[in-house]
Amino acid sequence: METREDPRLGEMEKTELTRKRTAIKVAAAAVVGLLALAGCGSSSSDSGKSSDKGKGGTTVVKVAHVTSALFTPLYVAQAKGYFKDAGLDVQLEAIKSGQDSVPLLASGKLDVMVAGFSAGMFNALNSGLKFKVVGSMGISTGDKAKSPTALEVSKSLVDSGKVTKLADLKGKKIAVAGGPGATGGYLLAAILKTADLTLKDVEPVNLGSPDMEAALKSGGVDAALPSAPFSTNMELNGVATALAVPAKGTTGTGVMFGADFAKSATAQKFFSALVKGAKDSQGDLSKNQDVLKIVADATGQKIDVLAKTPFYSWHPDLAPQPDQLDAMQKTWMDAGLLNYDKTIKASTYVEDKFAKAAK
Repeated sequence: METREDPRLGEMEKTELTRKRTAIKVAAAAVVGLLALAGCGSSSSDSGKSSDKGKGGTTVVKVAHVTSALFTPLYVAQAKGYFKDAGLDVQLEAIKSGQDSVPLLASGKLDVMVAGFSAGMFNALNSGLKFKVVGSMGISTGDKAKSPTALEVSKSLVDSGKVTKLADLKGKKIAVAGGPGATGGYLLAAILKTADLTLKDVEPVNLGSPDMEAALKSGGVDAALPSAPFSTNMELNGVATALAVPAKGTTGTGVMFGADFAKSATAQKFFSALVKGAKDSQGDLSKNQDVLKIVADATGQKIDVLAKTPFYSWHPDLAPQPDQLDAMQKTWMDAGLLNYDKTIKASTYVEDKFAKAAK
């Protein structure tokens, strides 16, 4: 049944109602993830000890990932055999979003998750679910001309002069993958902050990156925050113009270990192999045909498009970024998307020993 807002509600009441509905949706996603536990097989880690064996006596490691060039080091490490060399049989499982799979990670049904952080993740931590943030992934370059993530505005709005600066987006519909409580919501908030705007000043629309170009073209949204190479595609097709990008060093994605897996000897082997993939992902990847092919095969994107797409950067040791996690938590708390009001200390869920050992 469609829910309609009472026309007598004031603007403040409507805003509060929208925030409450969003919080309910985030909680519902976590419930769906918990229900999915019954349909998942056993994990490779049991009481901190990896036990499942793959081919040739290798240790099975179940890794959930959101398919994206953001996670190039993962695909490189897999394709170049770094995991295999470490005695690991890494089984990649594609997921739509990280927040929906957090319960699976916390229960040990997954060993590793490489995805974006979210308000749902923080709510899960607050509810008592146990897992560790052990690494970072794609880092924003801050270069507007070479940023893989950009706030793209409908070209028709730019050409008409209706939107020429960030402040002009107040009250506008902006497409964000996963909605305001997802990684994209945080990146959008970080960009809007430079114009003294918050997520409450715009209308975030939950829309996947592949669907954003059509929505901009039809006028369904006024702006969008797609990831690469979708941002490049809409610019090449004359549909949108980049208005702003996240500041250098901004990140909202990373590597998470299940609590039991983090205690196993396999955890360091996995992370060290992943770091090898990160070291092979440094520099100008548009000219690295080997990496371009690996990413194309992993994401289903065309090599010629990827070659024109600005890539993210990665810390060589993939060290976690607690300052960014603190900023994300504050952003979502201010937006009313967290079901608690006392900040969770990063030291309770961030573990940097794997990155340090990988050096």
